[in-house]
Amino acid sequence: MSAVAHTSLAMSKATAVRGASVKRSTAAQRATAPQRSLVIRNASPKEMRDRIASVGNTKKITDAMKLVAAAKVRKAQDAVIGARPFSESLVKVLFAINSRLAGEDVDVPLTKMRPVKTAMLVVCTGDRGLCGGFNNFIIRKTEQRVAELKAQGVECKLITVGKKGGVYFNRRKEQYNLVKRFDMGQAPSTQDAQTIADEIFAEFTSEEVDKVEMIYSRFVSLIAAEPTVQTILPLSKEGEVCNVDGVCIDAANDEIFKLTTEDGKFAVKREASDTEVSEFEGVMQFEQDPNQILDALMPLYMNSQILRALQESLASELAARMNAMSTASDNAKELKKTLSLVYNRARQAKITSEIIELVAGASAA
Repeated sequence: MSAVAHTSLAMSKATAVRGASVKRSTAAQRATAPQRSLVIRNASPKEMRDRIASVGNTKKITDAMKLVAAAKVRKAQDAVIGARPFSESLVKVLFAINSRLAGEDVDVPLTKMRPVKTAMLVVCTGDRGLCGGFNNFIIRKTEQRVAELKAQGVECKLITVGKKGGVYFNRRKEQYNLVKRFDMGQAPSTQDAQTIADEIFAEFTSEEVDKVEMIYSRFVSLIAAEPTVQTILPLSKEGEVCNVDGVCIDAANDEIFKLTTEDGKFAVKREASDTEVSEFEGVMQFEQDPNQILDALMPLYMNSQILRALQESLASELAARMNAMSTASDNAKELKKTLSLVYNRARQAKITSEIIELVAGASAA
């Protein structure tokens, strides 16, 4: 069996452990176990040695992928923690300005509340697989949200960020209205966020859509991520970043999980984050035309919200990949141990049989 085949076996085990959504029945396990055992026992010694070597090579690959993901996730985590205070402070500033100008003749397009007939969902997935159930969770969350909106009589448009989500919904065009596809990339930048924000801004201000929501995996820790549906537009009246249930998504309770090593093995050090978002003072004077101020802040607001979601999604993907590779390495280790045990027993039985034959031949002589 090749290394690719063993990788697929290990990946399937990792996905089942993380997703916990696909469970084989007891009858299926009983039906497959004897077949697998029979194949192993009927293999020749050379085939068994090849399989053991192949599983060993697979473990080396998954260990290397785990190390790569672990190195990247720390940088992505720092970007997430660092971006949250700025994003939330900007929302407070923008809301304070909008509140101050509420009684004046100023056009504030991003705060207009109107009956929702069409909603746009911005779906953030990854560009690659081998990350457990990360992509599947976001896709299922999107399908669930679309079903909820359609049950309320709201039409849905989709914008996908990430190849996995784009390919999935593009194959189901008869069910979903996919209007745009973007790639996630391994380092989301302000230019990437600007491109997506321009598309959203154009759709909302032209009243093609009445509400914009973003579905992404919110980074909680190295071992946990939360699929989140966040309302992007219209701007929250409270000046907070909230999900569709009205729960504030802030940085007050952030925790930082740092990767360290103890006795030559990975360890996770847990620290509380002291990040604070100061309250915005409501007293202000405008030296420029309010429309010019809003025109400058609106793109910055959209960029910050989109970039934050992309960074959180990337950090969650890397953490999921690191955990999936760790589980795959453990599965490969167990599989190699099982194969070695079967091989050694077969070898021992062969040696014992040869000794018995020699003794029997000597006794007959």
